[in-house]
Amino acid sequence: MIIERTESEIIIRLPGDINIDELQDMTDWFQYKEITRNSKAKQADVDALVCQIKKGRWDRRKALLIK
Repeated sequence: MIIERTESEIIIRLPGDINIDELQDMTDWFQYKEITRNSKAKQADVDALVCQIKKGRWDRRKALLIK
């Protein structure tokens, strides 16, 4: 593995036989870090939002099952 920094980016070179699924997981994590790097959201706010979304999803599914 080779890691190289230029003025505008970081380049990571990996061997061609690396597991592509694991590499995709890593790139997804890098993308998440890039998207959220300037976020001012607190973990408690995120947890509350997730809770609301899940509750709403369950309420909708329950309504469909009752019909």
